[in-house]
Amino acid sequence: MSESYCTDCKKNTEVVFDHSAGDTVCSECGLVLEARSIDETSEWRTFADDAGDHDPNRVGGPVNPLLADAALSTVISRSSGSNGDASLARLQNRGGDPDRAIVLAFKTISNMADRLSLVTTIKDRACEIYKRLEDQKCTRGRNLEALVAGCIYIACRQEAKPRTVKEICSVVGGATKKEIGRAKEFIVKQLKVEMGESMEMGTIHAGDYLRRFCSNLGMSNDEVKAVQETVQKAGDFDIRRSPISIAAAIIFMITQLSESKKPLRDISIATTVAEGTIKNAYRDLYPHAAKIIPEWYAKERDLKNLSSPKA
Repeated sequence: MSESYCTDCKKNTEVVFDHSAGDTVCSECGLVLEARSIDETSEWRTFADDAGDHDPNRVGGPVNPLLADAALSTVISRSSGSNGDASLARLQNRGGDPDRAIVLAFKTISNMADRLSLVTTIKDRACEIYKRLEDQKCTRGRNLEALVAGCIYIACRQEAKPRTVKEICSVVGGATKKEIGRAKEFIVKQLKVEMGESMEMGTIHAGDYLRRFCSNLGMSNDEVKAVQETVQKAGDFDIRRSPISIAAAIIFMITQLSESKKPLRDISIATTVAEGTIKNAYRDLYPHAAKIIPEWYAKERDLKNLSSPKA
């Protein structure tokens, strides 16, 4: 119960809400303070917040500003028991839905994002990028899944939560890694034409991948902290390798100094980096091991346990 001013009691009193009648009643004198008030809560239980009573959900799906009608249109469903409903549904389908293609693309983006465990901001950014392509009328005849995967890749880069092309390719059934790469380049080119300047993609650093890779390998907190510090110090040296290769090589280096040594094959699977690529990056990092590995994690004598790059 909440409090409200009662004109009969001449003071603030506790009031009772009669949801069936829509009345607000004073609990002390029984005066109806407000009649037929509008119930703004949802018409069904969502179980979203059983503890509170502030449920903003109403009838219908969420509003989508990227669609022409903001997703507020009415869809007539087919009914097996009524010929009239079936004929109305046929008439609606005959008229066509201008947003049908983009709604399908948004659903594909949502499914891929869920399988990659991406946050809502990345999902929304990918939908926005695809809508800009659709407005340019340049998506017709192209592989939908490749375009969607390219939008997700760019959205991840822009939101500073990058995913590798291999990771995205693992949840795409109708496109290869090469097709996704071409779609990504096509999207960047088209948006550059629209904006009149290069699209900001965001810079990738080795540290952007660490937590996810370390989590996939089940590494301890101390190991993760050591990997992060090693990556930061490695940035002071001219290691001409891709950020993801450096991240994988440093993980391999740190795990050799821990009790739970990880095989190179497991690291390759967790990071989606080929074993040969990890070895090449490790070969470049090995001469700087004493300077980049934190002393609290491994003393200089412990570095002798690191395998030689030539081995």
